[in-house]
Amino acid sequence: MTGALTADLDDFEALLGPGGVVRDVDPGSRYVRDWSGDHHGRPLAVLRPRTTEEVAAIVRHCVARHLPIVPQGGHTGLVAGAVPSARGDEVVVSLERMDRIRAIDRGNFSMVAEAGCVLETVHRAAEAADRYFPLALGAQGSCQIGGNVATNAGGLNVLRYGMTRDLVLGLEVVLPDGRVWDGLGTLRKDNTGYDLKQLFLGAEGTLGIVTAAVLKLFPRPTQVETAFLAVPSTAAAMALYAAARTGLSDLLSAFELLQRRGVELSLEAMPGLRDPLASAAPVYVLMEASASGLVDLRDLVERFLAGAADDGLVVDGALAASSAQAAEFWRIREGMIEAQVRRGRHLRTDVSIPISSLARFMDEAAAALERIAPDAIALGYGHVGDGNVHLNVVPPPGLAPAAVLALLERCEDAIFDVVDALGGSISAEHGIGRIKRSAFLKRVSETELDLLQRIKTALDPAGLMNPGRILPDPS
Repeated sequence: MTGALTADLDDFEALLGPGGVVRDVDPGSRYVRDWSGDHHGRPLAVLRPRTTEEVAAIVRHCVARHLPIVPQGGHTGLVAGAVPSARGDEVVVSLERMDRIRAIDRGNFSMVAEAGCVLETVHRAAEAADRYFPLALGAQGSCQIGGNVATNAGGLNVLRYGMTRDLVLGLEVVLPDGRVWDGLGTLRKDNTGYDLKQLFLGAEGTLGIVTAAVLKLFPRPTQVETAFLAVPSTAAAMALYAAARTGLSDLLSAFELLQRRGVELSLEAMPGLRDPLASAAPVYVLMEASASGLVDLRDLVERFLAGAADDGLVVDGALAASSAQAAEFWRIREGMIEAQVRRGRHLRTDVSIPISSLARFMDEAAAALERIAPDAIALGYGHVGDGNVHLNVVPPPGLAPAAVLALLERCEDAIFDVVDALGGSISAEHGIGRIKRSAFLKRVSETELDLLQRIKTALDPAGLMNPGRILPDPS
């Protein structure tokens, strides 16, 4: 490390105090890799501010010294958007110590949370105020609000409540020149000029560092009904979804698709889990409805499912008799992720398809993967109520690492070709980061790319804010 860089770190330590700077970062720490463990980097240092003012001072110093900045939250992403480069020239700014709930306004159904607040903490704070924050992710015990905002996180409840973009009323952001934009408004309606917060939602830290957010809260559901259903096909699952949207009086909050192989993997990986149904089916739906107030939700769900069975859309099913049984159903969904991780390097896709074309996508993508990799495990699941499918590929055992990567690249290209043909998107909720950047740039129009680059240049002319993510590397 040069004398100038040592002096920089000394300055940061003076600013941030004890524990505020990590100079020699452990190569095994979460600061250097993403959740999957597939992507690693080497930070110049990790800075851990406690206040917005400290973040602003860090940015001003980095601009003066031309040091690239990588904002980092809970580090649960899957596209290497918050992984520092392998060159060791980027400063990681971790928001983990900015973890206060600044305010809750029950009457306004809103909360102000700092960027480092873990999503589960936000859930508990809302519940303590008899309110509900609906963003629900498998990583909610470790992901942070700032990262949720920066990636426009989706999750399980999008079909009813929307993406993170729909759940944010205002933001506080440290801009790439070190100024602070205080946009922490709590209004539902404010039609005065450009909606600046939308620039930073989903920008993956390339336009500034989110330090706090005003979150929309909702009435806390007093009734939740969860059903694990066997259906004859993906087409039947989509027909069931369409019927549920109206038949459940718009109280549907989650609608997840699972294939039989995924359920089997989950049961293998999670000791103590039991198959909820007596006989196997090719496709399952994990459906949840929730309500508050005087509606008899269980009766509504039971009558709907009886009608769906009469119509042949459901061939078997179980309606949870308790919250513990409902949690077991969800463990099957979550266990699929753990099962795939245990099998090593595999392809993770996160595509969005028009809901009316989703069954066709599943059939055509499965056929394409069968031609390319008949011995691999192709596993489709996801939030089909909003058109979001995770079609993953686990390679057959025994392949050399280079052969694994080559196979997974071919599989991804085949999946994306089907996505393109159906007018879909290669990223529904994970973002672009560095991993999907090439695929994104192949598909973006010249006009759109020009607009994106103009926005980036206007806000970050030095190109120091999370460089090389989404857009081409400035170097």
